[in-house]
Amino acid sequence: MAEYAETFASVCVDAGYYQFPTEKWLEKLCGSVPAGFRFSFKVTDTITLKQFPNQPRHGRHAGQRNEHFLNASLFRESFLRPCESFREHIGALIFEFSQFYPRDFEHGRDFVEELDAFLSQLPAGWQFGVEIRNRTFLHREYFDALRQRGVAHVFNSWARMPAVSEQVAMEGSITTDFVVARFLLTPGRTYEKAVAAFSPYTETKAPDPDARAAGRALIAKAREGKRPSFIYVNNRLEGNALNTIEAMLEP
Repeated sequence: MAEYAETFASVCVDAGYYQFPTEKWLEKLCGSVPAGFRFSFKVTDTITLKQFPNQPRHGRHAGQRNEHFLNASLFRESFLRPCESFREHIGALIFEFSQFYPRDFEHGRDFVEELDAFLSQLPAGWQFGVEIRNRTFLHREYFDALRQRGVAHVFNSWARMPAVSEQVAMEGSITTDFVVARFLLTPGRTYEKAVAAFSPYTETKAPDPDARAAGRALIAKAREGKRPSFIYVNNRLEGNALNTIEAMLEP
């Protein structure tokens, strides 16, 4: 981590998605980086899953409805409270929602209604972002709800989402004075196919010109912002994240 922080000013940590952070863990993590370095976290899936997948890690809850979905008091107590002492090292807190099905929400507006009620209960002063995996939910009501709460739409390049360039072009998609983006997969390419084609991630295997152009545009937009912005790139986008980042930084 210390070596990484010599070059980069931020990293997105997936570990927070799998269990609530503890102060001891955060102290060790933040103690390994210099002042000004920011950790963005995916919020624990206990908050963002409508239904637990049938996976062993969920134990007796596997396949069951999640009673704590969008539980604001649980989020404040179990996620935000441990982070409080380390705010100077906390970047974006990302609510990543897996793809919803009709059994979860019949319409996108139903999700927006529940999401807005949740966001209304969150304290000010943090940089929150929402990442969704339902392309049909990308409509005005969704963007307006985020804007009213000061929450970022997380631009995400993912298998079944529109390209980031398309998301950026949508009216009202930039909802805050900071930018959050995650370039994970080229649309149309699954995680499994990316791993098989790109591992061990030592070189660029499949350049994504559209993603690179979108990255450059978001970097330019981020430089206009009033608060820190966070743009992340995964090895599974093109095969080697370092090369992708260099390409996005080219004028």
